Amino acid sequence: MTTDFTSLNLREELVQAITGLGYSEPTPIQSAIIPIMLSGADVIGQAQTGTGKTAAFALPILRNLTPQRYVQALILAPTRELALQVADSMIVYGKHLGVRILAVYGGQPYGPQISRLNRGVDVVVGTPGRLLDLIERNALNTKHVRTLVLDEADEMLNMGFMEDVEKILSETPSERQTALFSATMPPRIRSLANRFMRDPQHVNIKRDTLTLASTEQRYYLVHETDKTNALTRLFEIEPIKSALIFARTRAETATLANELVIRGIPAESIHGDMDQKARQPVLNPFRSNQLKVLV
Repeated sequence: MTTDFTSLNLREELVQAITGLGYSEPTPIQSAIIPIMLSGADVIGQAQTGTGKTAAFALPILRNLTPQRYVQALILAPTRELALQVADSMIVYGKHLGVRILAVYGGQPYGPQISRLNRGVDVVVGTPGRLLDLIERNALNTKHVRTLVLDEADEMLNMGFMEDVEKILSETPSERQTALFSATMPPRIRSLANRFMRDPQHVNIKRDTLTLASTEQRYYLVHETDKTNALTRLFEIEPIKSALIFARTRAETATLANELVIRGIPAESIHGDMDQKARQPVLNPFRSNQLKVLV
């Protein structure tokens, strides 16, 4: 079994970038997926978020990139947040390669995205609706795509994107390599795989390995009225440098963030009703460790 990234036949520049991030051993899905994708075969990875699947498909794509004018890889994601996350990760992994990565999604003007495409992009990461719009406007040329990734395919199904996904697949070369990642495999996803993939190899990360061994999980049973006090106490006794807290409603995110600030814990809230322009001033300080808590 692969024990480190140096044995995965990756370019030295990629190994340098990922070891610089503190990663030494690939996760199970990375050990399984990377050799398959480097061989050029289609692959279906059944795994949930948190297993390291972004690097599992991103590193082989970056390994095989060659300088040219056209888009070489297309990555479909269900949300703009995931599209941005994948694009940001690929930029970091490929920082020594000079790769050109572009994230495209709805809610943003077409002009800057089309301008970037015209200047030349190696990898495009985007949501199905915006990708299809760009294809139909003849702004995104998919005729030279060598690798196509469907990330969180079941979420794209749940959000009603399957028709757009199928149209995009139809616009790419039939001899492309396709990688499909999905936590579940409902009939519509299986049907899509049968139609658009060529003898895909299957990798299934079992539930007992979905959480990394280095991740400790705990839970506490507390009364509703004691939750904020209990959370505050955790911040007092645990060496927490950065925390992501999930709340049930958007109103609760704001209330909890305000409560934490009053108690001396730097916090900001974020929720689905905020547009991208409002989200970035919150996300950027959290990513750079200038903000301790994101609710």
